[in-house]
Amino acid sequence: MRQDIFYRGDREEQRIGNGRFVFPALPRLRVEILIFLGALAGFAQDTRTVTEPKFPQACTALSAQLLAVEGGKTIADADESKADTARIQQAIDHCPAGQAVELKSDRAFNAFLTGPLELGTGITLLVDGGVTLFGSRNPRDFDLRPGSCGVVDEHGHGCKPMIAVTDVKDAAVMGGGTIDGRGWAKLIGQKDSWWDLAEQARKGGNQNCYRIIVASHADNFTLYRITLKNSPNFHVTYSGNGFTAWGVIINTPKSRNTDGIDPGNATNVTITHCSIRAGDDNVAIKAGRPGPTSHMTIAHNHFYAGHGMSIGSETDGGASDILVTDLSVDGADNGIRIKSNSSRGGLVQHVIYEDVCIRDTKVPIYMDSNYSYYGTARDHLPIFRDIVLRNVRVLNAGKINLDGYDERHRLAITFDNVVFDSPSSNPIKASHAEVSLGPGLVNFRPVGADVQVLGSPGFGKPNACEGKFVPMN
Repeated sequence: MRQDIFYRGDREEQRIGNGRFVFPALPRLRVEILIFLGALAGFAQDTRTVTEPKFPQACTALSAQLLAVEGGKTIADADESKADTARIQQAIDHCPAGQAVELKSDRAFNAFLTGPLELGTGITLLVDGGVTLFGSRNPRDFDLRPGSCGVVDEHGHGCKPMIAVTDVKDAAVMGGGTIDGRGWAKLIGQKDSWWDLAEQARKGGNQNCYRIIVASHADNFTLYRITLKNSPNFHVTYSGNGFTAWGVIINTPKSRNTDGIDPGNATNVTITHCSIRAGDDNVAIKAGRPGPTSHMTIAHNHFYAGHGMSIGSETDGGASDILVTDLSVDGADNGIRIKSNSSRGGLVQHVIYEDVCIRDTKVPIYMDSNYSYYGTARDHLPIFRDIVLRNVRVLNAGKINLDGYDERHRLAITFDNVVFDSPSSNPIKASHAEVSLGPGLVNFRPVGADVQVLGSPGFGKPNACEGKFVPMN
C-alpha cells in the first residue's frame, strides 16, 4: 500500500492509497510512526499476486440422479441410501491433474449425496449452478474409528471430513452450486442432529461432527464461487502455503462451532469477495502449534451474523502480517476480534484493519487475552502488539474490550481515524494496554487499570460506509 506524506505550511497532508487526510503538522516522531505504518501495510498481507480463478476443463461430467425437495433443503428419505460417494470418488481418482470432475443436473434431477471424498493433486471438484451436493446423515459413513462419529465423548476428532484435501497441491472446489452439510437434520438411527450434539457437548465432552472441507498441507488450494451451507462443524479449515477463497458464500444459521473459514498454520492466504453468515466465527485465523501463521489478506468481504473477524483462540504458534481491508460486519456478535489465553497464547503482531464498517454488532472491537481456557497449562501467555485500526467506523452502540494479559504482556494498539457514531453508547473496558491515538480522527479515549494513552487525535472525516452494507446473497 502506498502512503505519502506532504507538508502544506502548518498543515500536513497524508495520502493512503487513493485516500486523502489532512491534519495539523505533527512532530517528527509522529511522522516516523506514519512511515512505519505505511511500511507495515506492505508486509502485512499475502505475498502472492492473486487474480480471479477460472474453471478448468472437465475430465468427466456426472449427472445427478436425485432430486432436492422441501425447497432444495434436503432429499427424500427414500433416497438417503442412494449415495453417490463411490462414483464421485472414482471419477476424481481417474481425472488428470489440471482438470475437473463436474457435477451437473439432469432434467429434474439436481442433487448428489455423499460421504467422505478425497481430492488429489491438481483435481477440481466442480459443482454446477443449481446443483446441491448433500452430506450423508449416516454418521457411520464418516467414522474414523468404529462408532466414533455422531457421538459426544471425551476424545473428539472422530469424523472424517466431507471433502479431504491432504498432502496435495493445486486442488480446488469450484462452481456456482451448493455443498450442504445438513447440520440441522437428525442422524440416521438417532434422535439428534449434528447441531444437537454440539449443544450437548457444552455440558461436557466433545462433539464428533464432520467438517465440510479440511485442507491439510494443501499448497495452492482454491475455493471459487461455491456456496457452503449448514456444516455440522467448521465449514472450511486450511493449513499450507497458498490458499485463495474467492466469491465464496457461506450461509448457516446460529449453531455452535460452525465457523466459516479457518486458516491456521498457514501462509499466503487470500479471502476475498466472500459473503459469510455463520453460527460461530465468520473467519478465524488459527495459530496453534507448530505454527507460525502469517501473510494473509482478508479483503472486500461482507460478514453477517457470526462471531466476526477473529484471530485465535490458538496463538501459541504465532500470528503475524495480516491485513484486513474493505470489510463490512452487519448484525454480528463481534466485529474485530483477537482472542487467546494463558493455556494457548503466543505473539500476535503486525495486524492491520483498515476500511472497516461495523453495524448492529454487540462487541465491535474485542481484544481478549483471557478467552475460555482449554487444558491445564497456564504458561503460554498471549501478547498482542503492533495492532492497527485505521479508517474504522462503528455505526451503532456496542461494547469495546481492550484487555491485555498483565503488566508485562500488554496490548499495544493504534487507533487512526476510528470513529463511533454514538461514542457515549459504546462503553469501553480496558486494562493492561498501551493505546496510541491518531494521527487521524478518534472520538473516544480509553481508560482503565494499567492503561497508557499516547498521542492525540487529529482531524478528518469518518470512514465512508455508504454502500458497504448489502443484503446477504
